[in-house]
Amino acid sequence: MKCHATPAMLKQVVHIIDDDEAVLDSLSMLLDSVGIENAIYSNAQTFLNTHQEETIRTLAGCIVLDVRMPGMSGMECQQQLEKLKCSLPVIFVTGHGDVPMAVEAMKKGAIEFIQKPFREQELLDCIQHALEMNKAEHERASRLLDIDKRRETLTKRENEVMQRVIAGQANKVIACELNLSQRTIEIHRSNVMDKMQVNSLAELVTLALIKE
Repeated sequence: MKCHATPAMLKQVVHIIDDDEAVLDSLSMLLDSVGIENAIYSNAQTFLNTHQEETIRTLAGCIVLDVRMPGMSGMECQQQLEKLKCSLPVIFVTGHGDVPMAVEAMKKGAIEFIQKPFREQELLDCIQHALEMNKAEHERASRLLDIDKRRETLTKRENEVMQRVIAGQANKVIACELNLSQRTIEIHRSNVMDKMQVNSLAELVTLALIKE
């Protein structure tokens, strides 16, 4: 395996898996020429062995995966990635692909199925699209984690008040239903806004919608 960069959680790397050494070298040189970090693997098992189960979920980037290889095929590798909850977008490349195979790969989450020979620009466009998808997914996951951390700072009562505020209930109604004073609800509501780091009800509702 030749590795041009050590894959890290936030560094996007294009992982190229193909049993054809000439293909690996040419694709690696192509990505190098446009400044895209990449790592190459001569078979699917090497990729899986390189990235342990616990870390493969945190990789950023995408995978360019050959369909037919000795040992584990590209399709079998895709199934393993799914079991490991790997979120990297997969682009299949093959010299032997047919329509049923492409349909099966797309159903299982592949974002593109390209037949060899392909134009370099066609592959680069697919890779850029995959990287943008992966970046958006990482940002979304990071955003959700941040919201969860803020929410964990709420007391049980504050969380209850927040749910009712988001549902559109007025302080007076919440106070009546929880058998508390309106002033107490106002204090809980203020604490919720501070801990959730929002300045308006609209922002609070937006956070709730993001979680959904």
